[in-house]
Amino acid sequence: MLKQTLSAEWLKLRRLRIWIVLLALPVASVLIGSANYAMNQGVLQKEWYSLWTQVGLFYSEFFFPVLIAICCAALCRLEHMNKNWNMIMTAPVSVASIYYAKMVICAVLLLLVQFFFFLLYIAAGHLLGLPAQFSSEVIGWMVRGWIASLSIAALQFSLSLVIRSFALPIGIGLCAAFAGLGMYVAKLGMFFPHSLLSIGMGVLGQGGLSPHQQFIWVLMNLLYFIILSIYSIRRMSQRDVIA
Repeated sequence: MLKQTLSAEWLKLRRLRIWIVLLALPVASVLIGSANYAMNQGVLQKEWYSLWTQVGLFYSEFFFPVLIAICCAALCRLEHMNKNWNMIMTAPVSVASIYYAKMVICAVLLLLVQFFFFLLYIAAGHLLGLPAQFSSEVIGWMVRGWIASLSIAALQFSLSLVIRSFALPIGIGLCAAFAGLGMYVAKLGMFFPHSLLSIGMGVLGQGGLSPHQQFIWVLMNLLYFIILSIYSIRRMSQRDVIA
């Protein structure tokens, strides 16, 4: 059942023109960050690490959270048009299958975006004349960034499933990104999805996480994903979806 639902979601996604956004926002992040690095090389002297702090800061704090919100809103947009939710909810498919199919598609898209951003980061470093070898820690930051993005996606889906507007959940996501930055500064980053993204990608602090901190980080992401997913599925099952 999930397989058929995934196929249907993929077909709907092909009609949406979100690929431009998926490509444009990582490019914008790397361009802005690389320009800032190039203009401040006298201060930023840790080469690949310094470049990461610049491109990753714009990406993880602003562009990536917005991109996640756009993906989730786009995957729910067709259902909010022409009362399509009513048709889907009466189909012989479980609500959980509908939700997880959307989540799987979103997770795949975000993984592709992360890989594309990684390639852009490496290309920018070579164009800026950095040494050929970069730190392997970058791979860990990218993977943790993807894991944290799923927690944010669960949050954004909980909004997009019940808010008919395409722009409003994205606006809320942008506000949440600023709130996440504030939570990180206040040393409360482990308790908010967007802050977990900042911690995972190591753009504001590259000292690394202790085993205890890594356990808490993984646990909080898991809790957010499970709780928000259960909430969304129960809401879809027990209440009429706004259509």
